Amino acid sequence: MPAPGWSQSLTEGLQPKGRLFTIGYWLRFIKFNLVGLSGVVVNEGLLVLLESEGFNLIYSSIVAIEVSIVTNFFLNDFWTFRDRRHGHIATRFGKFNGLMIIGLVVNLVILYAGTDLFGVNYALSNLAGIAAAFLVRYWLSLKYTWIKKEEQSAQPGLP
Repeated sequence: MPAPGWSQSLTEGLQPKGRLFTIGYWLRFIKFNLVGLSGVVVNEGLLVLLESEGFNLIYSSIVAIEVSIVTNFFLNDFWTFRDRRHGHIATRFGKFNGLMIIGLVVNLVILYAGTDLFGVNYALSNLAGIAAAFLVRYWLSLKYTWIKKEEQSAQPGLP
């Protein structure tokens, strides 16, 4: 049995409670990255498809980002954060989608600036926007969407 203030699990090993960089943390981070890569494929593929069909670039990007957000949610919910799920799936999806809007805005700003202001190809500008929003999205996912039950009860205003 670990000493007070320490936790032990197969994926975390013996680590101080609250320590970020455990094996379990890195495994989850890798899963999040793999899901994110699938989202990049969905986002880029749909953006290129819609733009090639003559749709407005910004509207196409909004649709592509939102579709990738939805696919990423389900993959993360059933694989990456399976052990942190609680509450109704619709509640988790609402939190996730709402928080990912921050990433959508970052992505759109970089897409617009890169393409219209600096003349960069739209697909490359979109990839830069995805990269810029990545770490913020991971942190928001951990902190607010798939929050551990004990962390949730410690935060005021969360049920």
